[in-house]
Formats: sequence, C-alpha cells, structure tokens
Amino acid sequence: MSASDENAYDVAVVGGGPAGLTTALYGARLGHETVLIDRGGGRAAMMADTHNVIGVTEETSGNEFLATAREQVASYGGDFERGFVESIDRIDDEEDGDDRFRLVAGDDVFTAERVVLATGFSDKRPDPPLPRTGKGLHYCLHCDAYMFVDEPVYVMGHGEAAAHVAMIMLNVTDDVDLLTRGAEPTWSDETAAQLEAHPIEVVHEEVSGVENDPDSGWLEALEFEDGTRREYRGGFPMYGSDYNTALAESLGCELTEDGRIDVDDHGHTSVDGVFAVGDVTPGHNQIPVAMGQGAKAGLAIHKEIREFPRSKEAVARDGPVNEAEVPAISPELMATAVAHEGHAGGPRESPSAEAAADDD
Repeated sequence: MSASDENAYDVAVVGGGPAGLTTALYGARLGHETVLIDRGGGRAAMMADTHNVIGVTEETSGNEFLATAREQVASYGGDFERGFVESIDRIDDEEDGDDRFRLVAGDDVFTAERVVLATGFSDKRPDPPLPRTGKGLHYCLHCDAYMFVDEPVYVMGHGEAAAHVAMIMLNVTDDVDLLTRGAEPTWSDETAAQLEAHPIEVVHEEVSGVENDPDSGWLEALEFEDGTRREYRGGFPMYGSDYNTALAESLGCELTEDGRIDVDDHGHTSVDGVFAVGDVTPGHNQIPVAMGQGAKAGLAIHKEIREFPRSKEAVARDGPVNEAEVPAISPELMATAVAHEGHAGGPRESPSAEAAADDD
C-alpha cells in the first residue's frame, strides 16, 4: 500500500484540538505541505463556553472555537481530513532516500516527513447518577473554578487528586464537600491529616439522585442514599485520565510514569521525526498551553525541514543555490499565500503559480 502524490505531505498532524490545529497553522503558514487528520470530538469540542483564552469571548463554544481554527488553517493552504488514524509506520522513500511516515486512516493513506501526535486524553467519568456536563459536572479545575466563587461545590473521588482539589477549591469558596461515594479513601495519611486541617466535609454515602433547575438546567442539589439532600452549584470528578498513546507506543515513543508521551520543550519525542503536543504530553491541560506547545513544535519542525539556509556540507556536496531552486515553497502554497488577505500590499494573483499550472 502506498500513498499517492496527492497524499504526500511535509507535516501530518493527528488530532484536531487546539494543540494540533496550532501546529498545522504554523506548518502551513511557514510554507510546508500540511495535513491535519481528526476523528472529531475531544475535550475542546465539549466546551459550552471558552475560558482563559485572550481574544476569545466567553460565550464562544468549543465547536465554534475549533471551526474558526480549522478555517484559519485552510486559509493558509493546510488540508483537513476527517478520519481515525489506525496506524503509523516508518517507510523508506525510494525517491530521495529519506525516511518518511505512512499514516493509515481507513481507506486513506498519507505520507509525511514529520508526524505530530495531538491525540489528547479522555476523562474517566464517575458512575451515574450525574449532573449535566457543563452545568454541574466539570473536568477542568483551572478553567471553571471561577464559575463557583462563593457557591457550594462538591469534589468526587477517593484518591490524592480528589483530596487536593477539594482543598484547592477553598481558594474561591468556603463551602466544599468531598464525596467518596462509598469508596474507601486511598489518599495518604499525610494527606488525611492535611485534609482534616481544612474546613471540608467528607461525605461517604453514595449519590442516589440529582436535582437540576428546571429553567436553566444548572445543578441545584444531590441526593444521597441515607436520605439527605445537599445543595451544590457544581463540582469536579477526580477519577483520572486515559491518555491516547497507542500510536506513540507503536512508534516506540517513550512515556512518562503517569502514561503521557515524554517530550522536550519543543515537542520532540524519543523517536526522530515524531512530535507530540497538547494534553497527551505533560503539563497543564489548558487551551493557551496547548496552543503554545503547538507553536513551539511548528517552529521546531520548520527549522528541521526548511530548505534554506543550505548547510556548508550540502553546498560543498551539491554546489551553490541557484535561482531555479528558490523560493522553497510549492506552487499551490505560493498561490494561496499571494492571494491571502494578509499578503503584503493586499492579495494578488500569482504569475509563478499560473505558469506552473500551465506547465502541468
């Protein structure tokens, strides 16, 4: 199985969240043939509102945010493909002797010089009954804690993370309960002593029912098996995450102790040519952080695969750069660039691209 020339790229990004989209944006805008392959969904798509992103208003939904980003990538000549990447393997490029990567997504096959994994993770959901996600059930502490200033809040869980998040929430409200839902606490004795020193009530009974405001849909209270009712405006389940690392592992990428893809400050994994960005890597799970990681990876990839400056060794081997070799941008991306509204002096037609089309 081999990819056609139409499916041969410089950069292939797997995953269409903020990190992957930013990497693709940098790839296309820096003059590299770039494809982003996304199966849809993801944590960002679930957002009812967007928080903590300068320049993006709060009422912007996750789907609106992502749709705008895809339009931006496309405007610079990046390709977007809907699909699930099932496998990635390294192949020999017979034409230039360099290694490339082959990505298989159903019936579609792509090749690329560099691969970027932006595959994210899935939150482990607690058992029902549950409040409505986004109106009582929230997964991002630093995104949504602001919403619960001076409101009654719960934290669900029985481990270290749940105990610490409950204490963290005291920074914004004085009414915090920690719900173990019948599970035996697994936090350490040290954490237990710390927890006892904070005004947090640990509730061990299982949740038996949920009450929502009939008009707004927001959580009003939770009911418990002992017959009690406790009022809450919202809360955070802390049951861990499932990181989407199957592709990384198949390529031999090293993982961290907690199961994320190990990367350096510019997204390089332990495998040459493979990068990883966003929530599947260590760090805060925040849109601005993911975008920053995508930008760093995009710049690092550009530095690795750009044509010029040609190295001293290459000049000695191949000779000086001649006029026919510049600029190092494909006719298609050149035509897109000069016709873009952000082009210097305004958009224009590209004689070079038209000549290339005529030659074809």
